[in-house]
Amino acid sequence: MTDTTREFDIVLYGATGFVGRLVAKHLPEHAPNDIRIALAGRTASKVEKVRDDLSTEAAAAAGWGIVTADSGDEASLHALANRARVVISTVGPYARHGLPLVGACAEAGTHYVDLTGEVLFAHDCIDRYDATARANGARIVNSCGYDSVPSDLGVFLLAQTAREAGDGELTATTEYASMKGGMSGGTIASAMQQADDIADDPARRKIAGDKFSLSPDRSREPSGEFKDSLSVWYSDDVDAWVAPFLMASYNTRIVRRSNALLGHAYGSGFRYREVMKAGKGVKGRAMAYAVAGALGAGFGAMGVKRLRPLLERLVPAPGSGPSEEAREKGFFRMDIRSTTTSGARYRSIVASQGDPGYKATAVMLGEAAVTLALGDLPTLPGEADGGVLTPAVALGAPYAERLRQHGVTLEVTKLG
Repeated sequence: MTDTTREFDIVLYGATGFVGRLVAKHLPEHAPNDIRIALAGRTASKVEKVRDDLSTEAAAAAGWGIVTADSGDEASLHALANRARVVISTVGPYARHGLPLVGACAEAGTHYVDLTGEVLFAHDCIDRYDATARANGARIVNSCGYDSVPSDLGVFLLAQTAREAGDGELTATTEYASMKGGMSGGTIASAMQQADDIADDPARRKIAGDKFSLSPDRSREPSGEFKDSLSVWYSDDVDAWVAPFLMASYNTRIVRRSNALLGHAYGSGFRYREVMKAGKGVKGRAMAYAVAGALGAGFGAMGVKRLRPLLERLVPAPGSGPSEEAREKGFFRMDIRSTTTSGARYRSIVASQGDPGYKATAVMLGEAAVTLALGDLPTLPGEADGGVLTPAVALGAPYAERLRQHGVTLEVTKLG
């Protein structure tokens, strides 16, 4: 595992932020003892305080390195990338702050993980740095948090299980999301940034709205894909009313990219959508319409700049988050249903205790970096050993097993 040409195995950039501190807390408790870790940020004294606070609970953190780097100073980002085998970035909004670090890692052959849910940023990473990352063997892995690991791994394992059982390819596939958790200030800031990016740029607006905007070859994608929708309907699959899911328009694009990168291994007729499970009866129906209305109003308000001050007063500030007690009480459960080309029905469950955007995300992001650092990685399609990838493609089964070891449910069953 150890690469003596690099000073550190993992560098966590953004260690002083709210999610950064949660990832930093996860690593000394769960990373193998021989993994060399450093914390990075703009101000050394603030980063040192994070390390000192951690070392009072986990002695292993006392020996971690400190790296100073700034998203506005590309030389510092290149220096960081050249000292690390794997970089974790929690510094968002990524469209504003993230691309220079991705470029530095791609050029240095350094693996990289983040927790972005920004489709324009992910598109720009692919457009600008995929070829460089492929040439240098860097696995650039976006979206290694609640966006979009449960969706991506859940469908990946579902397709793999059906294929190995001889039941053919996936066809229409729907994820039913259930969750309890606080809204991240960083997520809201990223959504506002994207709203600004597309407001006056028709080309960027087209990318954000394209169901296959992250596909490596748009022309090869099948017709008849599910549309992004704010509609409400009743699902016989789960016997409940369903509402639009906040992150569906992003997660679906990651899952479709995984399918395309894997040579459409999920199926040439694979179609995918995500919705939120709202409940049964009159109460469930009312909840579903309330969610749809709130999302429609929220998206609309983000696009009207004069409403921003009001919206910003109603949502958490970037860098803030729920209390530890609230984080412990959260959960998520993704119930993914599909029918294969043979007519077999399958179900994949991805679930975890803990606020999905904070506690669960810290586990998923930290373990993505550890999986890369350990080097037991799936073979990539073709002859490449790098590129701008998805969690399922870059990390695959070894990552899924690490998550299981940390309390994440990842299971597939045949329903009939």
